[in-house]
Amino acid sequence: MEIQPYLFFNGRCEEAIAFYRAALGAQELMKLRMKDAPPNPAQPVPPEHADKIMHATLVVGTTHLLMSDGDCGEGGKAVHAGFSLSVTVEDHAAGEKYFNALADGGQVMMPFQQTFWTSGFGMLTDRFGVPWMVNVQDQQAAPK
Repeated sequence: MEIQPYLFFNGRCEEAIAFYRAALGAQELMKLRMKDAPPNPAQPVPPEHADKIMHATLVVGTTHLLMSDGDCGEGGKAVHAGFSLSVTVEDHAAGEKYFNALADGGQVMMPFQQTFWTSGFGMLTDRFGVPWMVNVQDQQAAPK
């Protein structure tokens, strides 16, 4: 079994894909646009949404991150609450790099720093409102 996060970006999914590709080295596995779906007379796609993303899959490390523009009905204001995506890396330099990249245009909740359990941990909300935690899996700093 694999749990895959599915994020809705209310019209900003294309921008989010580019951001995560640059910030995390994400690879785009697939992308379907609204216009690619078979016509449904009961739920026609508004012409202005034809190029919006119905579904996309990114691969980040070994994780599949699923995403969509959703119904684009919130005026671009996605609300991501009640969870954080967590990035675990093997060294401090990588942790700091990913933390800083994700924080660009976002809000830092806890700066990337040494803690009692690791050489590097930080929390932020990115420019799309997605909460993140970046953690170094540092066996030397782990509590005994």
